[in-house]
Amino acid sequence: MKKTVVIGATPNTDRYSYKATVSLERHGHQVVPLGIRKGEINGRPIINERPIIEDVDTVTLYINPERQKDWYDYILSLHPKRIIFNPGTENDELVRSAKANGILPLEACTLVLLSTNQY
Repeated sequence: MKKTVVIGATPNTDRYSYKATVSLERHGHQVVPLGIRKGEINGRPIINERPIIEDVDTVTLYINPERQKDWYDYILSLHPKRIIFNPGTENDELVRSAKANGILPLEACTLVLLSTNQY
């Protein structure tokens, strides 16, 4: 299964980052939820710092492009195989950086990818 870092995780059950975290776990993926708000998703604490994480397959973004700028170095330091830019998170600058670092940028919806077995 694919270790996935969810950036923009929130305990708000109405948000897509919450729904994606739950769905990723339901599909058997190891999930690391990172966010600015304290809380938990299905008993898993939301991490409010930027830890070293090994063997990351996917980073899936749920923060807008302006907020992403503070995350560029961290995201690239994880050396993921791909970054999923969910709707509203598209960012040409980070796409260029990802490609320059051998990371596949993918403009897609994590929830759709999971529901259609394309994740």
